Amino acid sequence: MPLKKSSETQKLLNSVPEIIKKTFPIPGRFRSSLPSRIAELSRLLTNGRGERSLSYLSRPELLSAYLYYFLPWNLCRLCILLPGLDLNLAAGDRIVDLGSGPLTLASALWISRPDLHNIPLEITCIDRSAPALEAGKKFFAAIGGSGNWKINPVKEGVDFRKTGVTRNQKPAALVCAINLFNEVYENLPHNLNRGFDAKGLQQMAANSARIMHGFASPSASILTLEPGVPQSGRFISFLRNAFLELERPPKSPCPHNGDCPLSGAKKKWCHFSYDASNLWFGSAPEELKALSKAAGIPKERLVFSYLFTGSVSGNQAKSDSEKVRVISDAFPLPSDKSHAVKQGRYGCSAKGLVLLTGERSRIEKIASGDLATAGKDVRFLADNEIDAKSGAIIAEVL
Repeated sequence: MPLKKSSETQKLLNSVPEIIKKTFPIPGRFRSSLPSRIAELSRLLTNGRGERSLSYLSRPELLSAYLYYFLPWNLCRLCILLPGLDLNLAAGDRIVDLGSGPLTLASALWISRPDLHNIPLEITCIDRSAPALEAGKKFFAAIGGSGNWKINPVKEGVDFRKTGVTRNQKPAALVCAINLFNEVYENLPHNLNRGFDAKGLQQMAANSARIMHGFASPSASILTLEPGVPQSGRFISFLRNAFLELERPPKSPCPHNGDCPLSGAKKKWCHFSYDASNLWFGSAPEELKALSKAAGIPKERLVFSYLFTGSVSGNQAKSDSEKVRVISDAFPLPSDKSHAVKQGRYGCSAKGLVLLTGERSRIEKIASGDLATAGKDVRFLADNEIDAKSGAIIAEVL
């Protein structure tokens, strides 16, 4: 559902780069090296992952690069998503954020959900890096984080090789893991050419689901967000299956409780992409864009994969055969018999994978993440015609 622009969210996000500079000042003699440190951290988080330790945010130079670059970009991603989720939080509720780093989730909630500001909440932020947690407390205070929200930092690592968790604390109404699992599953056996072992990834997803489930109350929601890359998409698909086995059905993005149509797919994955200059709240901060360009990693799009699950039994999340979730960018299609130039987007539905087709002007009317309705926004072809290349059911955008 499209969201109205929020001047409050945009104003606070625009101020984030300046707040970071004032809260975490860099001495002048080191300021010029910030772009190169950001580029190095980016390398360690991507193709140099084998050189990175799980406690990398305890290193001052890497934490500084993270705060100036990755924190604000991650805030933008979360601010795209969080306002559209039915978090259903009430006074006194507890939120558990696993692998919270510098309190990214808590800060994004504060920035993007002003409707929650006056609701007393307890947010338990768990991370193995004490410096990251301490930096997060400073940043949250700097953006005006209210006393209505009690922040409880916990220095602790979570072992996702285990199959469960035992806690004597109050069960959470919301459990989150943001940009966590892509760092953890790097320790799984994998081949450079074939990727991660599917069984290992599936087992880790099952363990992860049980751990998050163990923190949650029966009526809680659970949110996982990962980078929008194929490997994360595969993990999210396995995680979805594991939560279904725990009787926690997906609330979003999936419009159904059936099998994931992308489970096992190698070249397609569920992900969502947004123009960094045309977000629902406005635009990513210009100063952040300039720093990204200086580091040699400019961002024109924000891409992520996510899963938001419902409560145990989850009767509120029944499959809807009339709904199609748009899960890809637009791409060109071969000309048809009329030689009309068409574009497509992939979608997910209770019928399976859907190929949404239409003229460019129509395809551009629907965006990544939109929830289309059959008969209103799209029309399935007669006899559920199948696309020969992808195996997807074809539907036309109206």
